[in-house]
Amino acid sequence: MRIAVPVSGGKLSPHFGHCEVFCLMDVDESSRTLVNVDHVDAPAHEPGLLPRWLAERGVNVIIAGGMGGRAQSLFAERGIEVVVGASSDSPEAVASAYLGGTLVTGDNVCDH
Repeated sequence: MRIAVPVSGGKLSPHFGHCEVFCLMDVDESSRTLVNVDHVDAPAHEPGLLPRWLAERGVNVIIAGGMGGRAQSLFAERGIEVVVGASSDSPEAVASAYLGGTLVTGDNVCDH
């Protein structure tokens, strides 16, 4: 499993498509722990690019504060799970909470 979290200022970015970097985290599924963490500069924002870009990097799960409906549909077409409404925290804390079943989500903070 590989989890992606959009990051700005070292924390989960509230606006998925406008983050500075993506934190890509590999998971040991048997222990449900993070085994590798990479920070990759986000490509220039371009509609429809990120689903392909993240799929090419092996991402299975995206955890975001907010994401538009079209982007969510494009990720679903690629079999990538999208979790929206996560609060701003370090990407490792967000991913660990997801893996531990304790991630609290609220409203999708994206309005498009």
